[in-house]
Amino acid sequence: MRIMCLNGWGGRLHDALLPYVEATAPDILCLQEVIHSPASEKDWLTYRDGDHILPQRANFFRDVSRALPDHLAIFCPAAQGVLWDGDRSIPSQWGLATFVHRSLPIIGQVQGFVHKDYSPDGYGEHPRSRTAHGVRVYDPVANRPVSVTHMHGLRDLNGKADTPERAEQGRKLLGMSRMLSTPQDLVVVCGDFNVEPGSETLAILSGDGLTELVTGRGFDGTRSSHYTKPGRFADYMLVSREAAVKDFDVVRDPEVSDHCPLLLDL
Repeated sequence: MRIMCLNGWGGRLHDALLPYVEATAPDILCLQEVIHSPASEKDWLTYRDGDHILPQRANFFRDVSRALPDHLAIFCPAAQGVLWDGDRSIPSQWGLATFVHRSLPIIGQVQGFVHKDYSPDGYGEHPRSRTAHGVRVYDPVANRPVSVTHMHGLRDLNGKADTPERAEQGRKLLGMSRMLSTPQDLVVVCGDFNVEPGSETLAILSGDGLTELVTGRGFDGTRSSHYTKPGRFADYMLVSREAAVKDFDVVRDPEVSDHCPLLLDL
């Protein structure tokens, strides 16, 4: 079974991302920073937050769904705000998505918020609402259940240091994984956690017996060359049984986002 975790950067590099995802064809794709704008047929809209202005792939969820036609696509919105088509505001949902190959029976799901709640009237003040989603599937090849839960950790304007809100979201993420899983499951927890190595979030997850693979296997970061700020870590992947890992990589080439894909083979 192949699992990919990726912050899609709102689809800004979709010309590279979509062919890569299609060619790699993970059995489960955990995708963060996903845009869904059903009120617009535009390919691109603009996100504006003060002087923070970014192009956004208006229907990124639709784009990835089309690239993976053999997968069940599940979108989990955290908030609905607006993107801009020139001077015209367009309602747009923002969140994360999970794509599961249709050959894998989904035998359990969990969805919920790790910070705040759904915001229907704007993205809100930072740190904004954050959600998580998990699926429990049965792997017929390995003859075992596998649970995979991912989140997009909150963004704090003061940086990636530990905060009470981050500790609470770590506990909520762990609680969701526990709710989804049974003792015989192979458990995977992943996402863009928006924290540094040594954080309380990772300590909370590791304290439950999960092994973190990015730092544990000596990778020096998870950011691509498109990320120009200090701090090279954001994304993590943890497993309950490291012996089940056949291969793990932080993919540097091709560059499909300002984050690197995390690719796990079980």
